[in-house]
Amino acid sequence: MITPWFPLCVGAALACWPAPPDRLQRMIEPPAAVRMPQVWRIARWLLPAALAGVLAGAGGAIAAGVLMLAWRQEWRAHRRATAELAMAAHTATALRTMVAELRAGAHPVTAAEAAAEVVPAAAGDLRALATAARLDTELRSPALPSLAAAWTLGRRHGLPMAEVLDAARRDTEAGLAFARRMRAKLAGPRASAAVLTALPVLCVLLGQAMGAAPLPVLTGSTPGQVLLVAGCVLLWAGTAWCRALTGRVRIR
Repeated sequence: MITPWFPLCVGAALACWPAPPDRLQRMIEPPAAVRMPQVWRIARWLLPAALAGVLAGAGGAIAAGVLMLAWRQEWRAHRRATAELAMAAHTATALRTMVAELRAGAHPVTAAEAAAEVVPAAAGDLRALATAARLDTELRSPALPSLAAAWTLGRRHGLPMAEVLDAARRDTEAGLAFARRMRAKLAGPRASAAVLTALPVLCVLLGQAMGAAPLPVLTGSTPGQVLLVAGCVLLWAGTAWCRALTGRVRIR
């Protein structure tokens, strides 16, 4: 029993290793006052697999690890999509504020600083924009690409900055509205995919309640454990395929 557990634990630890937050996540999410210890962040993903291993053997542990991996990938995809929508809304608000300030006769530095006060989530990049305007340099902002591109375009070709930023605002708002509509339309297919993913588990529980006893077969025999792992791998592949299909809709 020791030989299969070592690579299983190593693989589960590597699969559950927390990734460092990117620039977009640091801007969207407020900083936590007390961060969770690194050991507990890893242990909370390994505990279900360890419990399943005690109850159902190595096959149950592998199956639980696969299901936890599928759930974590879905959770990350949902957080990423939510962060993209939030950042697009912040970009549109910042552009709207800057256009209003520029058309009122304000200097680009003042307009960028006013937008930073209105949108605290993007205050760092907007203050970088104010610095770029003060030094008359180009802006590079991975978190606000549309604003940076419009700023660079207007500065490089001598275009009216208010008109360029207003065009970028209209494009950002159109992309944001399209992404929200598509997300609402895809809510039904995503719910159907979730139901289909949970259906095999419910069928096993229903068969156990009716007296067919599928759980002893899946956990107490080698062919059953192989089928258990294969079924969980297929469930993970199904969730990955659905996520790839529904995740093609991105904000322009």
